[in-house]
Amino acid sequence: MIPGGGQPNMQQLLQQAQKMQQDLQRAQEELAQTEVDGQAGGGLVRATVTGSGELRALKIDPKAVDPEDTETLADLIIAAVQAANENAQTLQQQKLGPLAQGLGGSGIPGLPF
Repeated sequence: MIPGGGQPNMQQLLQQAQKMQQDLQRAQEELAQTEVDGQAGGGLVRATVTGSGELRALKIDPKAVDPEDTETLADLIIAAVQAANENAQTLQQQKLGPLAQGLGGSGIPGLPF
C-alpha cells in the first residue's frame, strides 16, 4: 500500500455527501417558504407561488372581470400562474443548482434539472 496513493477516504466522502444532502434539504425547505409572483395583463392578474411551485394566492383586479368574456380572464389567470411558476423554477435553479452539481449533476430524483 502506498500512503496517499489516490484512494479516497470513504469516511470523508460519506461526510461530504451527508453535508450536501443536508444543504439540499435546507434549500428545499427554504424554497417551500419563499414566495414569488407572476403577473399577466399588465398586472390585472397576479399569482403567488412558493419556490417549490405551490399556488398560494391569486389576485384579480376588478377591471379584468367581464361577465361576457370569462375566457380572457381564464387566460390571464393561466398566464399569471405560469409566470409565477417560471419565476419559481428560476429560484429553484439558483438555490439548488450548485447543490445538485455537487451531488453529481442531473439525475437526482425530484429535481427539474
